[in-house]
Parts: sequence; C-alpha cells; structure tokens
Amino acid sequence: MPITFTVHSGVQLENDIRFTLEEKPMNENITAGGRMITDSDSLAFVYLLEDESGYHYVKFGQDVWPMLVNSLQLSEDPKLQFGETEFILDKFKEELEMLIFNIEGNDNYGADFSKAVENAFREILTSAQ
Repeated sequence: MPITFTVHSGVQLENDIRFTLEEKPMNENITAGGRMITDSDSLAFVYLLEDESGYHYVKFGQDVWPMLVNSLQLSEDPKLQFGETEFILDKFKEELEMLIFNIEGNDNYGADFSKAVENAFREILTSAQ
C-alpha cells in the first residue's frame, strides 16, 4: 500500500538543495522514482519513490514552492534526506519544469491550482519566453 510523505522544509547551501522528511520510511530500500505528478486538490506536487512493493509519494505543498523555484534555477537535482539517508531526486527538475509549463493556462488542473502555480513559478515561466 502506498505511503505519502510530506516535505515541510528544506535547506539550500549554495548549489545544493536538500528537502527533509520528518518521518522516516520504514523500508530502507526506497529509491527515487524519477517521476512527478500533481495533487491539484491539495495544491501540491508529488514526487514518486519506489520500492519492491510499488510507488510511494513525497508531497511538496505551497510552503516549499519557493525552494522548488530555486531548484529549477540550479544545475543539479535536489536531494531528499530522512534520518541519515539521503539520495538525489532523479529527474526532479525535468519533471517539475514539464508540469509547470503544462499547468500554465490549463484549468484542467483546477483554476485554483493553475493560478497558484502561475504565481509561484512566474519567474521560471517568464524566463522561458
């Protein structure tokens, strides 16, 4: 059964962004899934983690969107840290960028989510024009 983790904070040290989980996954074989989806009802981006049982979810709510913007401006994908374990969130930037450009002006994600994304990621969206 999938487990949902929520990121409430992160740190940036120059070109290194680390998002932290307060709760530690019970399975230590969990790895980055390299895919991202949305939870428009919760106004969140969701990164997929994998283990032998399937997918698990890491939710990035609006409180950490400023760090998501920063991560798109850096050359490396951010890391996820829980306890002593950390790993790179493979394809994080690629997946997030694809989503924000798909969401821009697209109310299929819901008008509230679309507007929130457009406002939070304005700097990224306008720099690509």
